[in-house]
Amino acid sequence: MATKKTSPKAASAASKVLSNPKSTKAEKTAAASALSQREKKK
Repeated sequence: MATKKTSPKAASAASKVLSNPKSTKAEKTAAASALSQREKKK
């Protein structure tokens, strides 16, 4: 089974969405999902 990882660029964009108070709930949910799939730093 292939595992999907979020790229560093996508993770950065997701982080900006989460820190933006004007982001909608749907945007924040999608951003949180993307960050949860991010590869862990070693």
